[in-house]
Amino acid sequence: MQSLRRYLERTLRLSVNEAKSAVDRPWERKFLGFTLSRKDKAIKVADKAIATLKDKVRAISVRTRGRRLTQIIEELRELLLGWKAYFGIAEVQSPLRELDQWVRRRLRCYIWKQWNRSGYRQLRKRGVSRNLAWNTAKSAHGPWRLSQSPGLTIALPNRYFTDLGLPTLEAR
Repeated sequence: MQSLRRYLERTLRLSVNEAKSAVDRPWERKFLGFTLSRKDKAIKVADKAIATLKDKVRAISVRTRGRRLTQIIEELRELLLGWKAYFGIAEVQSPLRELDQWVRRRLRCYIWKQWNRSGYRQLRKRGVSRNLAWNTAKSAHGPWRLSQSPGLTIALPNRYFTDLGLPTLEAR
């Protein structure tokens, strides 16, 4: 690293940021939010970029904001379309698929919390069987755990969110 630094500073007259510069394996480094996968050397989204997106989605979909679902989906749409436009060149699609699932689960959690006491009625109205709706509504588990339950995934399928305008991150 020292000889490379000397060349950059003396010959090319460039300043080197020690905190950001390193000689390392490509899959250990990230560059502009991307990294290379270790096995097949494909471009993938860096873990820090995914964590940052999750933080932004959490800030938009926090349950105490008092916003309608359509407003939240509109904000998420803007964020996700921009994120997809930038990170769309990623060749490894599995993290994007997992992010899609996570965002939809987050929205199911938000909706379940909004329904509050009318959960059973809302589930029945959306075609969930009596027994499954009752078990879901009277469950002692919290909203995050229930957002992955069969009752909520039947009542709020992926198509429901797509119809409301929520984009998918995975390249089709």
